[in-house]
Amino acid sequence: MGKRTWMALALSLALLAGCGYRTMPAQGEEPAPGGASSAVETAPGGETAMPAQTPEEGVRAVCRVVDGGAEGALILAGEEAGEVYTLDVSALGVEEPLADGMMVEILYDGMILETWPAQFANVLAVRPAEGAAAADRCGLCLQVLADLWEVDAGLNEDITQLGVDLSGFTGLTEGEKAAVAYAFGMEHDILPVMGTWEELAEQGYIDRENLYWEDGCLFSITGETGKFDAQKWRSGLGAYFFLDYTASMEQDGTWTYTVGGEAIA
Repeated sequence: MGKRTWMALALSLALLAGCGYRTMPAQGEEPAPGGASSAVETAPGGETAMPAQTPEEGVRAVCRVVDGGAEGALILAGEEAGEVYTLDVSALGVEEPLADGMMVEILYDGMILETWPAQFANVLAVRPAEGAAAADRCGLCLQVLADLWEVDAGLNEDITQLGVDLSGFTGLTEGEKAAVAYAFGMEHDILPVMGTWEELAEQGYIDRENLYWEDGCLFSITGETGKFDAQKWRSGLGAYFFLDYTASMEQDGTWTYTVGGEAIA
């Protein structure tokens, strides 16, 4: 089991005691009062039990594989900022190989654990979504962030807080941005915070007066998928910039890129 899987599992267990469930009705089924599915049976003795479901009867969710496709410890994203999920598919017997950037269809019983990231409570099947081409823009962002982490490593070698700002990057959904930030943080065993420089200063992470983040570093990407800039910022005198990225997508959905210039503060 990889590091990301252990980190996600530890975080989930820490939150599990206070977590609840969200329920979603199956396609074509009317939701019961309170939002719970009405598809329940009463067992002998008055106990309530969920009927056995086949994959075709399950609730359908379509997500992008942001990271972990090769290992099976998936970080998944939907459209909205809160739609970030972790899912270990190693025991599910997935018939077709999964890859980062792929859109996948998750069939489950309608219950979602309200942890962070969220988890599908009972997965019936996972398979590539039909007609959805892979376009690993999330992988492009993760590679750029990894490059930033390595260059001038002294700016981030001792941090205990990690800021990620993708608000100025137009190539991802809000869910994908949040999932990229989470995957990047898990690479370095730090649960990230998302926000602009101004927002993080307002929240007390960054010392606005002295232009310094004592315990953290802010990583950001701005622009569009094919043309963008990236930087990491620790202080007014401690920052590194990658300028004028030019990126292009290969036929398999992966990306290659060049950097037009670099700068340091």
